[in-house]
Amino acid sequence: MNARSQVFDLTMEGRQVDEAVASIFHTVLFHRCLGKYMYTGDAQYSIGTVGYSDVDCDFIDFTYVCCTSDSLTQRVKRAINLFSEKLRSNESCGSGQISLEFFQKKKNRWLFPQESIPWEVWTVHLDLIKHENEDERQLCRENVSDMLTEKVIYITELMNRHDYVPKTPSQSELDLIFDTSFPDVQPYLFKFDYSTTGSTVPSMGNAMKKIIKETLAM
Repeated sequence: MNARSQVFDLTMEGRQVDEAVASIFHTVLFHRCLGKYMYTGDAQYSIGTVGYSDVDCDFIDFTYVCCTSDSLTQRVKRAINLFSEKLRSNESCGSGQISLEFFQKKKNRWLFPQESIPWEVWTVHLDLIKHENEDERQLCRENVSDMLTEKVIYITELMNRHDYVPKTPSQSELDLIFDTSFPDVQPYLFKFDYSTTGSTVPSMGNAMKKIIKETLAM
């Protein structure tokens, strides 16, 4: 089975990375989380509700929606923080990517390890920039907000398509499809992966400088 893949390319300041990635991944997870399953038989069940919360960003003019689950929020935050710290460190050139992968497990015969099969992958590729003055910083803040608005709308449109998601399993196979470790939500099994490269953080790229200078001159 080939996993569906979506890649988003973003350019921003280092301090905006955590909020930008969180807004995209939480939007995806909001559509990939269900309430807790309550079984009355192996194949008979009811599904609990999922609460939601609005999150206002500090370094971007943007508000996004996430599931009301402290434990899920903390897991996402930890993964993004690890990536962000590496991306912004002296060991990175300010370019990298982080992925949110959904997968299902497949039982294998005795003595063989359990197989994980990805079915959907969301990747955010980031390039960091530095600004020369406050006008450039404010304009970039607005540009990042516009980009995220576009991405969130696009994610929502994709979620309304009738694409493949794993079928609801029996109670005995629930852990093959869903992460049941959360007390208040039940997302499809997911994991994070990230990579960064290079040695130093670059200044703003020439293309971005040209766009901002042309906008400021208007």
